[in-house]
Amino acid sequence: MPRKFIVGGNFKLNGSQASLKTLIENLNQVELDKNTEIVVSPPFVYLDQTRKTVRKDIAVAGQNCYHKSSGAYTGEVAAEMLKDLGIEWVILGHSERREIFKESDEEVGLKVAHALKAGLKVMACVGEKLEEREANKTTEVVFRQLSAIAKQ
Repeated sequence: MPRKFIVGGNFKLNGSQASLKTLIENLNQVELDKNTEIVVSPPFVYLDQTRKTVRKDIAVAGQNCYHKSSGAYTGEVAAEMLKDLGIEWVILGHSERREIFKESDEEVGLKVAHALKAGLKVMACVGEKLEEREANKTTEVVFRQLSAIAKQ
């Protein structure tokens, strides 16, 4: 069986209940290619609303999760919490999380391992910054990032 293409839509820190309702109503009416898996990733506060209203052949992803199941980690979300909501996917290692929140390759590796152990499907993001690309370091950077994931 051939591998399906995956198309993901990450809403990032955008939207409202009303705008999300409109977007999902429109998405629910679109004819989708059966050989393509569609995954939408709204902000955390809209995950449950999205899961309950989007049609069943469209998956929902969290935009992040922590590498611990519980504890005193204010503001974090556990992979198990996503599973408890019926969420199938999580995005980890996004360039914005690496840059703005200073997530290291090792941290991303821990998160990926924990999410997979919890039963989530993972979109592990890897890639170089512009200056790394211009310095011809793309392969080196991606290898380092993937190695940190594989170590776990």
